[in-house]
Amino acid sequence: MAETITYRVPGMTCDHCTRAVSSELGAVDGVARVEVDLGTKLVTVTGEGLDDAQLRAAIDEAGYEAS
Repeated sequence: MAETITYRVPGMTCDHCTRAVSSELGAVDGVARVEVDLGTKLVTVTGEGLDDAQLRAAIDEAGYEAS
């Protein structure tokens, strides 16, 4: 069953940020879809068997911090 997790990533400011975060999150096992809203600084991840620690690590790997 699909689940959705949303993170606030205040450091994102541009399309490059969006691509970096989306790319790293998309590589995590179980992730089916990543949506980034620069206006609200929210990243929504949808997939199955999502692991919060892995997703936060992917955001960190992209150079940003999730709250």
